[in-house]
Amino acid sequence: MCGVFGIANHPEAANLTYLGLHALQHRGQESAGVVSSEGGTLHAVRKMGLVADVFSADLLRSLHGAVAVGHVRYSTAGGSLPKNIQPLTAEYRHGAVALAHNGNLVNAEALRDSLERDGAIFASNSDTEVILQLMARCPQPTLTGRFAWALSHVKGAYSLVMTSEDRLVAARDPFGFRPLILGRLRSSPRSYVVASETCAFDLIEAEAIRDVEPGEILTIEGETLRSERIPSEPKRFCVFEHVYFARPDSRINGQGVYELRLRMGSVLAREAPVDNADMVIPVPDSGVVAALGYARAADIPFEMGLIRNHYVGRTFIEPKDSIRHFGVKLKLNPVPGLLDGKKVVVVDDSIVRGTTSRKIVKMIREAGAAEVHVRISSPPVIRPCFYGIDTPTRGELIANSHSPAEIARYITADSVAYLSPEGLAEAVHGGAGGFCTACFTGDYPVPFEPPAQRRQLRLVEL
Repeated sequence: MCGVFGIANHPEAANLTYLGLHALQHRGQESAGVVSSEGGTLHAVRKMGLVADVFSADLLRSLHGAVAVGHVRYSTAGGSLPKNIQPLTAEYRHGAVALAHNGNLVNAEALRDSLERDGAIFASNSDTEVILQLMARCPQPTLTGRFAWALSHVKGAYSLVMTSEDRLVAARDPFGFRPLILGRLRSSPRSYVVASETCAFDLIEAEAIRDVEPGEILTIEGETLRSERIPSEPKRFCVFEHVYFARPDSRINGQGVYELRLRMGSVLAREAPVDNADMVIPVPDSGVVAALGYARAADIPFEMGLIRNHYVGRTFIEPKDSIRHFGVKLKLNPVPGLLDGKKVVVVDDSIVRGTTSRKIVKMIREAGAAEVHVRISSPPVIRPCFYGIDTPTRGELIANSHSPAEIARYITADSVAYLSPEGLAEAVHGGAGGFCTACFTGDYPVPFEPPAQRRQLRLVEL
């Protein structure tokens, strides 16, 4: 799960990309990068760290050109290493190209092995680089043709932005796993933008036009926007984008995230009520809107019983276990006196390993709560995701091997209940299809083969 942004036909392309990445910071906190294009020459700034820490005014001034692409990363393939920071860049016989990717390619290892046997040398161990290597070998005469040819060989999830030859190109995989939206600046209608979420458009005062369609390749050159297609599949948009990843103020997949999370909470209150509860509190920030929906539907007071330190990153996407565990208490603190003697309903978006939930429940009990009932606004996560989310292995997922009652005992809650798959379907789309729910069901739209273990070159860049 990463964030991508691209803009064409604007003299401050790099500055607007920087702002867009700020709005998408929740999608990745390990590294950030912007690459601009000026007359076929690429200018790049890419570093480990948050957007605000990576870029300075001087660095942004060095990014010349009217086209730019940007990326914020949390690693799912390739590891958290400087060599894997995106957008990736390469030079080949047709010029320089920069590519940013949100998603995971499930056949990247097999393709890489084949390319290496053919003499390819890789500069990273990111699955994204396979696309650049395929483009370099493509016989097609045009940029879009080479891009489409490369994409016809990869499988899995990808929302991509690319620049080369002063063009902006955007593409989405045939299943539409990850979001990608086309927009346009209000102050400059000839300046098109693409981004993972519409919250990036709001910051730079752009209007959303439409989703990039599954299997679509958009090429923006000058004032011309051209759409081409690769064969599409039945749509399988990641439902966990609505549950957790997207910002509540975004519209993705044609739906408002805030409204959907309210509905998840409302359905959860109907399916898993708690009699005579004194209050509903969320686990901030991801549980806030669902908790509000639960409280309204159940007619129970809503309280902010846990206060979040907003200078600490999102616990779920921290790459190291030690940081994840330490970060819970650093990140959250109960309001003194509010919970004392109360029967509390705690609403969160998911339980993954259970270790974070256990610490949160302990914190609430130490603040004096008489009863703690945990309610989760999604079904149990029983399978890992192979399409761009760094969920643990099947054996580490607590719901894969434990019932809600067993999970309640482990996390020391009085009860645990989840939104049912049918309830989630009702909340997000009225029972219609079109979503990937593999993490809840084990029904994978694209088969996945575990990658072979390979030795890596680990560089420390000063």
